This record gives sequence, C-alpha cells and structure tokens, in this order.
Amino acid sequence: MENIIELKNISMSFENEKVLDQINLNIHDKEFITLLGPSGCGKTTTLRIIAGFLSPDEGDIVFAGEKINGVPAYKRQVNTIFQRYALFPHLNVFENVAFGLRIKKLPEKEIKEKVEEMLKLVNLSGMEKRKIHNLSGGQQQRVAIARAIANNPRVLLLDEPLAALDLKLRKDMQNELKKIQQQLGITFVFVTHDQEEALSMSDRVVVMDNGKIQQIGTPKDIYNEPTNAFVADFIGESNILDGIMKKDYLAEFSGQTFPCLDAGFGENEKVDVVVRPEDVDIVPIEKGMLTGTVTSVTFLGVHYEIIVDIGGFKWMIQTTDEHKENERVGLYIEPDAIHIMKKSEYSGKYGDYSSYSDEIDHLSDLEEDEE
Repeated sequence: MENIIELKNISMSFENEKVLDQINLNIHDKEFITLLGPSGCGKTTTLRIIAGFLSPDEGDIVFAGEKINGVPAYKRQVNTIFQRYALFPHLNVFENVAFGLRIKKLPEKEIKEKVEEMLKLVNLSGMEKRKIHNLSGGQQQRVAIARAIANNPRVLLLDEPLAALDLKLRKDMQNELKKIQQQLGITFVFVTHDQEEALSMSDRVVVMDNGKIQQIGTPKDIYNEPTNAFVADFIGESNILDGIMKKDYLAEFSGQTFPCLDAGFGENEKVDVVVRPEDVDIVPIEKGMLTGTVTSVTFLGVHYEIIVDIGGFKWMIQTTDEHKENERVGLYIEPDAIHIMKKSEYSGKYGDYSSYSDEIDHLSDLEEDEE
C-alpha cells in the first residue's frame, strides 16, 4: 500500500520536556487513521508537525515521497479541522466554504459549483445564506468540513473535531465523517482520546503514550491483541493479571493453570494476562475454573457490570445475567479469551477493579458530606 506521509525518527521537546520520542509512522494513501491516547501523549503535536504548524527538533517528514521539513503550512497539501471550528462569524455558510477558493482567485462560476458540491456532500444544501451563529454545533462542524475539503487536500487532519458535540450528535457525525472519507477517497488523520470513536471509525489506530507509539493496528487487532498493559487498559475494560507462561499454550494465573492460544514465550516466563470482561462466564461454583464473591452489581441497560472478588483480586465481568451482591459464583474462561503479553514498563500499573469499587464508595462519602 502506498504511503502518503512518512514520519521518520521524529522527536520534539517543549521547555526541555520531551513530548515526542523517536516517532516512526507510515500513513497510507486514502486511509482513515486515528492517533489515540490520553492528554499529553503527543498526538496533537504529531498532527501539528504534519500540518506544518510545528517543526520537529529531529527527524524527517516525507509527503508523497518528498521531504517537506521547512515547507510552510500553506504550501502543504493538507487542511486541518480543529476542535474549535474557526469559522468566520461575519460570513454566511456559502462564503465560509468559498473562502479558500476565493484566495486562489478561482472563477466565480467554478466557486459556486464547488461550494454547492461540498454542501451537498455534507448534507447542507439549501443553507448557503444561513448565518454561522444560527447553526447547531453539528451544522457548524459540517461547514468546517466542507471548507476544508473544498480545496482538494490530499490529507485532512482532524484535531478532536467531535469533542464539543453531545453524545448522540457525536455518534451521528462519526458515521458521517467515515462516509465522507470513503466518498472523497482522501486520507483522514484523526486525533482523539475517545477509544470508542477510534475503534468505530478507523482503518488503523495508533495508540500513543508518553510521546511514544505503543501500538499500531486495526481496531480489532488493538482490542483483541494489545501489546502491553497500557494499551489493554486504555482500549476498553480489561482484567490484567500477573501470570506465568508454564509452556506454550499453558498459562498460570490466579493460582490456577489455564489452556490458552499463545505461544513463543520462555518456559516459566513471567507475563501479563488480559481477560476482557465480556469474555468471562459466571457459572455455578461447581462448574467454575475460579470461585469468588460478588462485591458490586451495576445495571447498564444492555448488560450488568459485576465485580467479583477472587482472592483479593477484583474482576470485572459484563453479562446479561443478573447476580446479587455477596453471592458466591464461579468463573469460566475459554482458551481464546486469554491474551498473554510480555512484561513492560506498564506492568503492575493496571490490573483489577479495586479502585472501581473504592471510587464509588468515595463518591458516596462525598455526597453524604454534602448532605
């Protein structure tokens, strides 16, 4: 697959604090790729370097085979949509979309045709004369998208553009953005800290933390095969346990030995074990591979979120079956539900759901104090 952008050994520091550390990333032509991570991980800095708003301390930016270090932002074949859409409040919808085209001094007929084409693409036909302050948040975002793509960029950079929208509108716009990207056939580089957003929209996800890329892969790969405890914890809910790989396809954790599908580790190598909450079955004690006590039950509409204490380690299980607090239960885990990871700098930082219960108790205490 052809690369449209290549980042080679990119490093950057602000006030002697390294925010990007030897970033290497190939972005494929016409793909929807998402930079995902917590605040301060370096994802927006990476985006701004691609845009030309920042220059890296080290490394090269290659666009369509040519090095573009030092090329100013306005000369790059990219456009950026920010969290604040930066629309011109004194211009109507038509003139906002036409702004970049007028700078290029295109003929009026061509501008009119292009603006109408873009507004049709973002479902805003007939709203050409509407003032910006009379638009909803979702409509304003559509105008920003139309303006950005009117100039025919080869790459569209999107810096948390859905963050200001309410949940329902955000989900609607996720679908719209993906549809627009597929229709246009251009590269989208999307920045977010929202895991669900990244998984639902992207061809590939780049998970970042502490200025480094932790993992690159398809949404399914990232979710099902996390490379370390950070990725496992950041992408969805995870039970992360200390384990020992007894031998290929056999792992020990929680005091028991379990068949699994992983191999290639050293015999008796210490590992991190990930089991997703939806992959654990609650069964009668006599059928359980592990047994424990239910300490918390939360109804979430589609399923229950149940915390089970097993030897002091608190598991999260997501199930459609109701259980009661203090109930003794068994847990059954299929081999393909167990994912083995190498130990890393993140080992021991993430694990069970003790803090989950403790946080709820703490919030209850605060509410009582306020009353």
